Amino acid sequence: MASAAEQMAANLSWGALGKATELRQRIFYAIGLLIIYRIGTYIPVPGIDAAALRDFMDQAASGIGGILSMFTGGALGRMGVFALGIMPYISASIIVQLLASMWEPLKQIKKEGEQGRKKINQYTRYGTVVLATGQAFALANSLQAGDLVSNPGMFFVASAVVTLVGGTMFLMWLGEQITARGIGNGISLIIFVGIVAELPAAFAQFLSQGRSGAVSPGVIIAVIAMVIAVFGFVVFMERALRKIHIQYPRRQVGMKMYDGGSSHLPIKVNPAGVIPAIFASALLLLPSTLSTFSGDDAGPFMSTLLAYFGPGQPLYLLFFSIMIIFFTFFYTKEVAFKTEDVADNLKSQNGFVPGIRPGAKTAEYLDYVVNRVLVIGSGYLALVALLPEIARSQLAIPFYFGGTSVLIIVSVTMDTITQVQSHLLAHQYEGLIEKSQLRGKRGGSAAKKGRKGPARR
Repeated sequence: MASAAEQMAANLSWGALGKATELRQRIFYAIGLLIIYRIGTYIPVPGIDAAALRDFMDQAASGIGGILSMFTGGALGRMGVFALGIMPYISASIIVQLLASMWEPLKQIKKEGEQGRKKINQYTRYGTVVLATGQAFALANSLQAGDLVSNPGMFFVASAVVTLVGGTMFLMWLGEQITARGIGNGISLIIFVGIVAELPAAFAQFLSQGRSGAVSPGVIIAVIAMVIAVFGFVVFMERALRKIHIQYPRRQVGMKMYDGGSSHLPIKVNPAGVIPAIFASALLLLPSTLSTFSGDDAGPFMSTLLAYFGPGQPLYLLFFSIMIIFFTFFYTKEVAFKTEDVADNLKSQNGFVPGIRPGAKTAEYLDYVVNRVLVIGSGYLALVALLPEIARSQLAIPFYFGGTSVLIIVSVTMDTITQVQSHLLAHQYEGLIEKSQLRGKRGGSAAKKGRKGPARR
C-alpha cells in the first residue's frame, strides 16, 4: 500500500504552481540567469577572424565542430567568451571527487562535514582555473596556427586566455547561484540549455538537406524514429532499480515493544549517471580538438592521431566504449555507491539484509549485486553513447547528435521535474499544516465558548 506522501505526490496538480510563490521566484531566477548565459555565448573573444571561423565551423559541423558546439551551446562556433563552456569545472569536480575517495588527506577533509565540503569546493575551483587556463592557452595557439585570428601574437594569446578563463569562472558562479537560489542543478542546467538551444537549428538544417535531396526521406524518418526510441529507452533505464530488502529488528523503548520494520535499498541500474560518458568524451575530444584547430600545422603525429581517433573512427568508438565501462565501474565503486560505507550505515541503524550478516558480509553481498547491476548499466551507457555515432557515420547525417547529449537531456529533465514536484509537495504540506492549525484554533475557541466549566464525575 502506498504511503500518504506517495498518494499526495500522485494526486499533485501542476495547478498548485500558481500558489507556490517561492517556487515561482526560484524558477524565474533560474530562467533569468540562463538567459544571461545564452547572451554571453554571442559575445565574441577579441581578435577572432569571424568569417574564417564561420567557414571552418560550417565544414566541421558534422564532426568535431558539431560536438564541441553542442556542448558549449554554440559559443565555440562563434568563439564567444563562454567558448570553453562549463566542462573545465566538471572535469575538475570529477578529478577532486575521485581523489577525495582515494587520497588519505582529502579523505580526512571530506569527513569534516560542512567545513570539509567547503574546502573540497575550493580545491575544485582552483582545479577549474588550472584546467581552463591550460585549455584556453592550447585553444588560442591552435586558432593562431589555423589562421583563424586577425592579429596573431602574444597579445592575442594573453587576451584570449584571460577572456576564456573569466567566462568559465563566471559560468561556474552562475551554476552555483542557480543551485542555491534557483531550481535544479545549475551546472547541469547550463549544459542542458546549451544542448537544447542548438537542437532546433540542427533539426532545421537536417530537414533542409532533405528538401535539397542530399538526404533521402527514408533516412529522415529513420533518424526521427531512432531519436524517439533512444529517448524512451534512456528514460526507462534511468528509472530502473534493483531493490534489496532491508529488515530492522524489534526494539524496546521504555515499557513499549515496537515491531521491526522493513524497507528497500534502491540501487540504480546506472548509479554513475552521465558522468562516465562526459569524462570519456572530454578525454577523447582533447587531442582531436587541438589537431582540428591547428589545421595544416598539426604535425604528423597529431594528423595520425586524428585519422585514427577522430569521431566516428573504429578506434575512437572502441576506446570510447572501453572508457565508459571503466569509468562507470570506477566512479560507482569510489564515489557514487561505496558498498563499505553503505554496509556500515546499515549496521549502525541496526538494519540487515535477511540471511546476510551485518558488516563485512553485507559489504560483500552488496558488492556482488552492484557488480552485476553495473554490467547492465555500463553496457547501456556504452550502447546509448555509440549508437548515434554509428548511425551518424553510416547514414551521413550532416549534424552532430550524440548519445551523451540524450543522456544529459533526459537526466537533467527528470532531476529538475523531481525537484519541482518536491517543492510543490512541501508547499502542499505547509498548506495542510496551516489549515489544521486554523481548525484547531477555531475548534478550541468554540469549545471554550460553549463550555462553562470543567465537567466532574
